[in-house]
Amino acid sequence: MLKDHQKAYIIGTFDTKSAELLYLSDLLSKCGIESCLVDVSTSPNYTPDDRVSIQPSQIAQYFPKQSQNSFDSDDRGAAIAKMKESLIHFIKQAKDIGGVIGAGGSGNTDLVSAALRELPVGLPKIMVSTVGSGNIAPYVGPNDIAMVYSVTDVAGLNTISRKVLGNAAHALAGMMNHNIPVNKTNAPALGLTMFGVTTPCVDMLRKKFGDTYDCLVFHATGVGGQSMEKLAESNLLVGSIDVTTTEVCDLVAGGVFAAGKDRFERLARSGLPYVGSCGALDMVNFGAKETVPARYKDRKLYVHNANVTLMRTNVDECIKIGKFIAEKLNLFKTPFSFLFPEKGFSILDSEGQIFYDQEANAALFESLQSNILNSHKHRLISLPMHINDPSFADALAEAWENVIGEKL
Repeated sequence: MLKDHQKAYIIGTFDTKSAELLYLSDLLSKCGIESCLVDVSTSPNYTPDDRVSIQPSQIAQYFPKQSQNSFDSDDRGAAIAKMKESLIHFIKQAKDIGGVIGAGGSGNTDLVSAALRELPVGLPKIMVSTVGSGNIAPYVGPNDIAMVYSVTDVAGLNTISRKVLGNAAHALAGMMNHNIPVNKTNAPALGLTMFGVTTPCVDMLRKKFGDTYDCLVFHATGVGGQSMEKLAESNLLVGSIDVTTTEVCDLVAGGVFAAGKDRFERLARSGLPYVGSCGALDMVNFGAKETVPARYKDRKLYVHNANVTLMRTNVDECIKIGKFIAEKLNLFKTPFSFLFPEKGFSILDSEGQIFYDQEANAALFESLQSNILNSHKHRLISLPMHINDPSFADALAEAWENVIGEKL
């Protein structure tokens, strides 16, 4: 439910999109929601619109490295980059945001979504965009931004744009005007990472911890691990059991579910208890088989479905994966345990299965072992088990209890 004094922030470039942005404001007003119109225009010699609540010059004051209060420049790219950084700083300090909506093309989407990514999970945020049906991962990241494809260009009101913008405005009004059902459990939230091929392990952990923790499971599809890390850094988790670190494979080998290069870093900065493992480190993900890069055509491939093809990681890749993970784990200042399942990392990596490769797995362990700065609080533990064995889930649970005991 909308709290007193909370407003819908409508962010856009009023020099080119004023009709659309004012239309959003009018619809929200009819739903009983007060708007704050934020103008992020950067056109030289632009005359400010007096219907705007926050002018570009006011946003510009939040730019940390300049003294003038405008970005008038012949270099449009530089002006937009400065406005984006300013908007990020502005949005962080705003205290009356009940929800945010933006509308525009690729430039505006890049600018506004950067600010939306700074807002907490759960706060309503909608972006109506001309690029809303393409690859939106760079705009959304690990955040709950609702992207709405504009269908027509955001270039004046017409029969289609009125409907699309109207739906977006009413969606925001619905989010802001209605209560979320209260979760009756007060259990602390624990992050878990999972892939289909590590589901048995994670399901066993959920059953073990179901009465103690609110288990949040993140699908390790490139952004899943990032989402878990964002919640950890926002203090919305009590810690993580990072069973499935497979996103590193795609980062190393160029797969489609790659983690960012900063994977693990937010977890390290959070100072929260951490237990990790090697879930699905035997595979790299690609799209349909014909999309697998030519350099990999002679590798061991498995067609998971029509749109997902898996490639077995080899010795060289496993060495790189182990080194990457180890170097990130070395950033942790708090206790952690990283468990290595000697008998395989996934359903496909078990004796008799297509990805079973003990040589590659051994190379990964040796890389971890030679690069992790081991100490009594930073432990790499190798166990003669498969990742989906009940005994391995027990070991992860025990490691978690030990880590949180040291943290207390």
